[in-house]
Amino acid sequence: MENKQVEIKIADNFPGGEYANAMQIMHNKEEFIMNFLNITAPSGRVCAKVITTPGHLKRIIKALQDNIEKYENTFGEIKESDSPDKTIGFTDKKDS
Repeated sequence: MENKQVEIKIADNFPGGEYANAMQIMHNKEEFIMNFLNITAPSGRVCAKVITTPGHLKRIIKALQDNIEKYENTFGEIKESDSPDKTIGFTDKKDS
């Protein structure tokens, strides 16, 4: 099988990266939905939403695990952050 190179383009108006300090995950049989959140008291916002298939999510997890291992080999063990001490709720934008 021939290894073809894929060209990926980024739109000129693509905004910079978003900071996320929390994530909500939901799933059904066909897809996983990940809402990345930026929470700064007293409120927060969804800064990104990623929807992918279960098979692609497994590949994403493997890539993340590989990169965490490489990071820790270079910089030392990563200490896991504490979980939030309160429930995070969602409101409909039109209600706020």
